[in-house]
Amino acid sequence: MKNSTSLPSASARRAESHRQAGVLAHRARRWDAAVQEFERATELAPRDALMWMNLARSRMALAQHVPALEAAQRACELDPASAVACRMAAELALQLARPADALRVLQALSDDAPRDHDYYNALGNALFQTREPRRAVDAYFQALTLKVDSAIVHYRLGLCFMDLKMDLEAAQCFRTAISLDDGSTRALALSLVVQTNRQACEWQQDAEDTRALLEAVDRDDPETARLLLPFALISIESTPQQQRRLAERRVAGLTSHIVPLPAPGPRRPGRIRVGYLSSDFYHHATAVLMTELLERRDTSGFETFLYSHSRADGSEIGRRVRAACEHFVDIRDIGNCAVANRIREDGIDILIDLKGHTRDSRMELMAYRPAPVQAAYLGYPGTTGAPFIDYMIGDRVTMPLSHAANYTEQIAQLEGCYQPNDAARPLPPCPPRAALGLPDDAVVLCCFNQTYKLSPHMLDLWSRILAGAPRTVLWMLDWNPHARQNLLRELAARGVAAERVFFADKLDLASHIARLRAADLFLDTWPCNAHTTASEALWAGVPVLTVPGETFASRVAASLVAACGLADLACQSEADYVELATALANEPDTLRGIKTHLDVNRRSLPLFDAERLARDMDALLARMHERHLAGLAPQALAAEQ
Repeated sequence: MKNSTSLPSASARRAESHRQAGVLAHRARRWDAAVQEFERATELAPRDALMWMNLARSRMALAQHVPALEAAQRACELDPASAVACRMAAELALQLARPADALRVLQALSDDAPRDHDYYNALGNALFQTREPRRAVDAYFQALTLKVDSAIVHYRLGLCFMDLKMDLEAAQCFRTAISLDDGSTRALALSLVVQTNRQACEWQQDAEDTRALLEAVDRDDPETARLLLPFALISIESTPQQQRRLAERRVAGLTSHIVPLPAPGPRRPGRIRVGYLSSDFYHHATAVLMTELLERRDTSGFETFLYSHSRADGSEIGRRVRAACEHFVDIRDIGNCAVANRIREDGIDILIDLKGHTRDSRMELMAYRPAPVQAAYLGYPGTTGAPFIDYMIGDRVTMPLSHAANYTEQIAQLEGCYQPNDAARPLPPCPPRAALGLPDDAVVLCCFNQTYKLSPHMLDLWSRILAGAPRTVLWMLDWNPHARQNLLRELAARGVAAERVFFADKLDLASHIARLRAADLFLDTWPCNAHTTASEALWAGVPVLTVPGETFASRVAASLVAACGLADLACQSEADYVELATALANEPDTLRGIKTHLDVNRRSLPLFDAERLARDMDALLARMHERHLAGLAPQALAAEQ
């Protein structure tokens, strides 16, 4: 460290005396006393980087992360060659969801400063969180050249490969991390090795990996369980209780350091202020679904704020969603505590998280309790496990009141289907089947779900349907070459010839909906259904066949078909699913009748009535607000009809 020599010797001695007293207090775990001593030392020696470093450490011990970051950044400014100060500031910035600040600090480290494994690991983390996965890969490889057996770096390298759609490489990284660690990193990697292998339809170790993951969830080890990723349970055969338990532990680990803001003052008069928190206000499925709902809300009774940590993509959907609301607040480079204070200053009455336990979520900032009523909606199909989220918004099918024990939140039911849909979405004419590479005389069974939702068991069921209906073909999305090859092999092993299996390239939304119209029946998956994909199929006039389970994610398609007047397409069992699919495939006139129902009634079906859903949502939010104003605790809000 470079210490200033320009201070009067008496001041320098007093500063050093306070520093030593602070060190003793810190070692004795008397954090408050340590902070006081180090603050006094920085007042006496404001240009001494060591004093600021010590202050940062003690503030960290008190979970004063924002002041700790300020102290660490000051140390970096005073000593640009200090790798220790640089790394501490970067790690604090990342913890505060300020990756751009972390990247600036790391890149400002002087050229002559040593760069070790920890430096490159932090650099990779900052680059990954600023959405530069290719550069992050380079940083992580640098870290591995210095410490090849670093489990956490292998894990994070796997995350980069996931972002780059390199699923096999990602899975190998996660397996390496599991082999190198038996603690926290192993838990993290376990969460994702199942998903990445499923993305590539590599199922050889699927049963073993799934069992290991669920055993880790069930084990009475909160420290390990809190590191597992709740999203990993959505697509595997897990119980609602397992999903809740894991979500609760995960949230506890993410928010244990957060102290809620003081109770708010008196509410300002005026419209109900609703805030939405998300990173998906661009051309993303969430924005595609929500835009018309926001456009049709009651602006006389509600004032809406979007708190966005989204990337700007210049899309029409991004433009529409911004224009639909009175306020758009870019929080990408603002830390969680500062965002919470901004939300409080904005006087938000109801804050709604649209991310849950998905990538880039900042749900944990709601632990500051910036709004008196807080809810979860749409983005994550399961409980958040968050004690600071009062309500989860669903409907009578996805969240029956009898499932209350599955959720930490109070159930808030909309009258119709919970999923919003945009009636302005495109509906181009269907191209000829020949142009799509499909046979004209076949019954086309399709599934455009992501491959991580597929499983050997689903292929067993589909193979039975194909065997029972000889005129059928199976049409799926070509997600990646590995998945395509593996699916063909797995289907062949079940007696399905390659000539009966067709793959479709990824297309823009309009072109995708146009080609969807060539399909006759959409075969859904479980325990994770088609969600947006199912409503796209129904919009295109393609009936969806599903089997609802006990979890939210497994009940979405049942809600969607019910909102189209096709509740009978939600089968009661797997046997019924196979029987009905086979019967429909062998009775093309019946199937055409269902397709005609969707085509003729499209504009009047409740699923695509955004005006109706907007009034329903307004009424539900008003009920939440009224309970709060009356001093009543949150309680289950059943659909009123």
